Amino acid sequence: MTEKIELKNKVVMLVDDDNVDNFINKKVIINSKFTDSVHVHTNVSSALDFFKNIDELKLDSASSLLPSHIFLDINMPISDGFHFLEEFHKLPSKITSEIKIVMLTSSLNPNDEVKSVSYKNVTNFLSKPLTVDVLSNMN
Repeated sequence: MTEKIELKNKVVMLVDDDNVDNFINKKVIINSKFTDSVHVHTNVSSALDFFKNIDELKLDSASSLLPSHIFLDINMPISDGFHFLEEFHKLPSKITSEIKIVMLTSSLNPNDEVKSVSYKNVTNFLSKPLTVDVLSNMN
């Protein structure tokens, strides 16, 4: 008889323009049993469109589609992680209120961390790559 492993979260989102980082981080998230459902967006526009589409659908069950966590890179071309944060906070609270945002970045700028944690949903500022140990201590 196989034992069912309880996953910590239903859905997680990665927003990062680097496909290699996305591949590694997705594997770490799944292997750590943090979730088995990871939505990957390689740009800010795609990730924001996901949330805007959910809002437009007006689904009663939309909460099952929403990620519990967003792992967000800061440095991306065209629109960066801070642009995402600005636009995310313009979305209805019924969409944003339960989502935790983790800044997952290679940035060495200390001001990036200070700026990041000033946003309501940002709960962590982590350096790449994501590790199983970090995820096991995250709720």
